Amino acid sequence: METIKTPFPRLVAGIFIGYGLMLMGFMTTAALLVPLRVMAIDPKSYATSYGLVAGVSAFFALIGNPIGGAISDRSNVAFGRRRLWILVGSLIGSFCIMCVLFSKTVLGVVIAWSASQFFFNFSWAAYTALIPDQVEESKRGTMSGIFGVIVPVFMTAGMILINVIVNATDAVKFTTFACIGVIGPIISLFIIKEGKMEFVKKSDKISVGERLSRVFPNPKKYPEFTWALFSKFLLMMGYASSLYLTVMLGDRMHMNQVQITATYSTIMIIGFIFTAIASLAGGFLSDKIRKQKVFLYVSSVIITIGIVMYVIPNITGFFAAAVMISIGGGCFMAVDTAMVTRVLPNKKDTAKDFGIMNVANCLPQSLVPAIAPLLLSVGGWNFFYIFLALMPIIGIFTIRPIPEVGHKLKSEREVETNIHAKTIV
Repeated sequence: METIKTPFPRLVAGIFIGYGLMLMGFMTTAALLVPLRVMAIDPKSYATSYGLVAGVSAFFALIGNPIGGAISDRSNVAFGRRRLWILVGSLIGSFCIMCVLFSKTVLGVVIAWSASQFFFNFSWAAYTALIPDQVEESKRGTMSGIFGVIVPVFMTAGMILINVIVNATDAVKFTTFACIGVIGPIISLFIIKEGKMEFVKKSDKISVGERLSRVFPNPKKYPEFTWALFSKFLLMMGYASSLYLTVMLGDRMHMNQVQITATYSTIMIIGFIFTAIASLAGGFLSDKIRKQKVFLYVSSVIITIGIVMYVIPNITGFFAAAVMISIGGGCFMAVDTAMVTRVLPNKKDTAKDFGIMNVANCLPQSLVPAIAPLLLSVGGWNFFYIFLALMPIIGIFTIRPIPEVGHKLKSEREVETNIHAKTIV
């Protein structure tokens, strides 16, 4: 039985409200409230302690998305398999945000924030899976563009809100964003429609290789998915260079904390605006001209140029670099999401496979800070940015093997070949 489809405008509204407010509660907490909580608990060794919190919780975020996606794929309830985990993930995730507030030790923050990351990623995977579940292929680029807009719009709203309540107590701040993180998803459940899925149970014995392919799609059978995974990883390796902007402003430009905060906030807001515009434009245009790869090529080059511009120690140049990276990143992420929905191996495993793809999206955000000290020790800031600028360029070569819109994937060609062979016989 096919899933009940939500009309496209209604689905857009449901995802925009639910996914957006969930990210606003979750990511604002990650960006500001968790670091400040660690600083309050361990003011002397804050840098080391926060590194532990960020590193451990990042691991749980990585595994939370594919695990949550796989569970969502196999859920069989009348309430709806995606709707169920949107609700459960956001409820537990928001509860764990409150646990961070009441934690008195760094270990307590590690446990609470890791659990929050893990379960919010269940909701994240479920929302993402709604694209292949309910959106026809001709509109997936547009929907992916809308997805790309959600992050900058609601992160900007989160920063504005946290500044409005800047003088409030920690209890008020944590409670506010924990409530936002679950209220949005609950509202979206009244908008998004979904029914029970019927699964056909197979009694056939399967090999170890087939079992492994259910965890990670067989690269030989589904090479396009693997190439898409590599392309996203390499692009995000370059994009994650922006994670060190705060450190660079202090270390290289010798700014004080007030100057860093003002400069970084302004750059981020401007970048969000251009990300939103590029994401919408890229997704819409890719649908209109029925091409995706050209947008990904151009986006990769734009991001590379932006990263290289950080080599010039000039504030105006930093703003220009941020705009370039935002334009390239916004367009890439929108069109790439649409491309990924096209190369997913199995419709029954969409959330799980999207979860694997999201690992490629999140892993560089942990890997770049890990290798940054080595890169900086080898050649300073110039080497750091030039090395990371090469990643999107290398990524272009991993996009090339992926068929363009309208061309059949390898698995589809093999099915047609087998059918043709049987017909001849």
